[in-house]
Amino acid sequence: MRKSRIKPSEALPTLTPLPGWITATPPGTLEVAAFKSGAALAHLNLVTAADHVPQALWRDRLALTAAEVSASIAGRREGAGAMRDALHLTKAGDDPGPAGSILRQWSRAVSRPISVSSLCRALEGVAQERIALSLDATGPTLVDRAALVIEAVLTDSPRAEISALVLADAVLSLALGRDHLLPLLGPVMTARDLRLRGDDLRLCCHRACVRGVSLALPLASTLVRAEARLRAAVPRLRAKGAARAVEMFLSQDALTPVALARAVPASLSDRAARRLCERLVELGALRELSGRDTFRLYGV
Repeated sequence: MRKSRIKPSEALPTLTPLPGWITATPPGTLEVAAFKSGAALAHLNLVTAADHVPQALWRDRLALTAAEVSASIAGRREGAGAMRDALHLTKAGDDPGPAGSILRQWSRAVSRPISVSSLCRALEGVAQERIALSLDATGPTLVDRAALVIEAVLTDSPRAEISALVLADAVLSLALGRDHLLPLLGPVMTARDLRLRGDDLRLCCHRACVRGVSLALPLASTLVRAEARLRAAVPRLRAKGAARAVEMFLSQDALTPVALARAVPASLSDRAARRLCERLVELGALRELSGRDTFRLYGV
C-alpha cells in the first residue's frame, strides 16, 4: 500500500503580507504614488530575502504571468496552459509559435543574471545599444527609471511592448540590488497603460508596481510552502536522480519527464522520470499541470 501524502514535520514558513495601507486606495499624486511604491518594494525585498524562498522558481512563475499579459497586449488569446505547451513540447531548435516565443523571451530573461548579453539572447532583434542605454537609465526613483525605459523604447519602436516591459523590469530589479530580473511590472501593466507618456506613465508605473508586489508576494508565500512539501518528500523517493529532479522543479515553472531524464541521464530513464513525477503527485508534493493523460507537464 502506498504511504499517505507527506506532512512536513515543522511548521511551514510564511511571509509577512504587504501592509494594507499601501494598497488601500490608489494614490492620486506622483509624490504619494512614489512613496507607496517605494514602501512596497522595500517590504518585498525584506521579506523575500530569506533562503527558503525558491527565487528561480518564483521568477519563472512570474515570467509565465508576464507572458500571458504580454500575449494579451499583442492581441493573442493563449493562456498559461497553451503557452506552456508551446514552449515545453516543442523540440529544441523548432519554432514554438508566437505564444511560445513570448513565454521564451520572459523565461530567458529571468533565467540568467541581468546583462546586455543575456538580454540580447532573450530579446531577439533588440539592439545591444538599446539594452545598454536602458540598463543605464537614471531617475528620481527606482520606478521612475523603469517608466523612462518604457517611454524611450516605445518611442523608438511603438510595437515593442514586450521588450519595453522586460527592460523596465530589468532596470527595476537592478535598482533593487537583484542580479536576476524579477517581473513586477510585466505581470500587471496593460496595453492602455503603455500608451501613456510623461507624468501619466510615471504615475501609472508607480501604481502598477504596488499591484505587481501585491501579486508577487502571495505567490512567494505559496512557493515557500510548496518547497517545504517537496523537500519533505525526498527521503521517501527511491529514484537515484530524485534529489536532482527536486532541484529542477524548484527552479522551473514546468517540466516534462523527458526533460528530467535528459538532465539526469545516468540516473533516470524516461520511464523512471515518469514514475518519479507520478510518485511526487501522489505524495502531494507536485502537480500535473496539463490535465492530459499523455504529454504531461509537472510543476509545484
